[in-house]
Amino acid sequence: MILKKQLIEEIEQLPENKIAAIYDLIHYFRLGVTQEKPKKTPKFGCAKGVFKMADDFDEPLEDFKDYMP
Repeated sequence: MILKKQLIEEIEQLPENKIAAIYDLIHYFRLGVTQEKPKKTPKFGCAKGVFKMADDFDEPLEDFKDYMP
């Protein structure tokens, strides 16, 4: 019980934003780590500029030249 009183006294001395963070932390521990976060759906075009396509991408490969008419 003494630890609980000390904890309350310490929390009361903190600014509001820190108290809110502690509140969130308590709920995180109460819910447990098993609760999954919702998966984010990627937006169309979010990888634009990450990959560069070769100019001759559609051209036939030399490795398959024997199989092509």
